[in-house]
Amino acid sequence: IAGVTEIYNAGGAQAIAAMALGTESIRPVQKIVGPGNIYVTLAKMMLREHAEIDFPAGPSEIGIIADSTANPRIVAADVLAQAEHDPNAACILITTDKTLPAKVGEEIKKMVAEAPRKEIIVEALKNSGYTIVDDIAAACAASDVVAPEHLSIQVADPLSVVTKVRNAGAIFVGKYSAVACGDYAVGTNHCLPTAGYSKMYSGLDVQHFCKTASVEMLDRDGLEAIGDIVETIATAEGLHAHAQSVRVRREL
Repeated sequence: IAGVTEIYNAGGAQAIAAMALGTESIRPVQKIVGPGNIYVTLAKMMLREHAEIDFPAGPSEIGIIADSTANPRIVAADVLAQAEHDPNAACILITTDKTLPAKVGEEIKKMVAEAPRKEIIVEALKNSGYTIVDDIAAACAASDVVAPEHLSIQVADPLSVVTKVRNAGAIFVGKYSAVACGDYAVGTNHCLPTAGYSKMYSGLDVQHFCKTASVEMLDRDGLEAIGDIVETIATAEGLHAHAQSVRVRREL
């Protein structure tokens, strides 16, 4: 379906170098996409002059906007789901409810005690925290500064918040929208920008595998309509051949 004709069993930074530069057995490619560890991410960024990349994708992140209606156990579960990825993962709770962080903290303690990846989670939690804000508008503003990879909205009216957020790799709306569903089954791509890069990049999608070319076609009337403008600007810039390329056509 995708038209793939060659598959190579390779990984790590060395695979990125091989794909970008080529080897005796691998032809260089034009684009490299997908997440990896810090070495893979750095290799992609270093070699992007040889092969375009999707975006820098580092350790996993989640931002959670929550109010007093949020379920502390669900919030805690979402924190652990990202924390178990990597010791460098980061989880941030932004809430209007002063009592919620403590409740979530208690739930996290219970879940961590039973977690198979406890050591990783504990390290990731050192990179994590919470902030209490006055209202949802302030929560959205704080989230936009962080620009998290995943943003979970767990408030009374979650749909009303979506349009107030500008920077997020993917937005999960409501308490039933687990980030893990986005990883495996919802249908969206879980290759997402991290480390604040969602301010500049969108998540991986089909557009990353496409490129466009603009197409221009003028008839005589069209050329006459803009001819003076083009000649005037070209002459002002000292690009007389530019102006001439329009003028010779108008003289036909």
